[in-house]
Amino acid sequence: QVQLVESGGDMVQPGDSLSLSCVVSGLTFSSYSMAWFRQGPGKEREFVATISLRGGNTYYEDSVRGRFTISRDNARNTLYLQMNSLKPEDTAVYYCAAGFGASWFGSSRARKSGRSYDHWGQGTQVTVSS
Repeated sequence: QVQLVESGGDMVQPGDSLSLSCVVSGLTFSSYSMAWFRQGPGKEREFVATISLRGGNTYYEDSVRGRFTISRDNARNTLYLQMNSLKPEDTAVYYCAAGFGASWFGSSRARKSGRSYDHWGQGTQVTVSS
């Protein structure tokens, strides 16, 4: 049974930092490109960041580039998202997602599409408010 379990969500103030984790089980983690998506209140789910099989390539949504860092530890089957300089507009439920393989990873459209990812976590709430 495939499981993706996110943790680390919290309520913080603007400018604070937060680190999310996603522990994956039931699949060969190193065979999956990984990503973070988020869904804010009243908004569509949107792409946040993605990382290649071995972590050598990362891509970010424009509004988080320079503030967020995605990383992975294949030995621990864990995906991370370090979030710095948080803003109220970062408030959302954050989901990790796993997409098999890498043949599609070269396409920007594919990387950002939820359809490219086969497995999803249940989400963790991040609230940024003063």
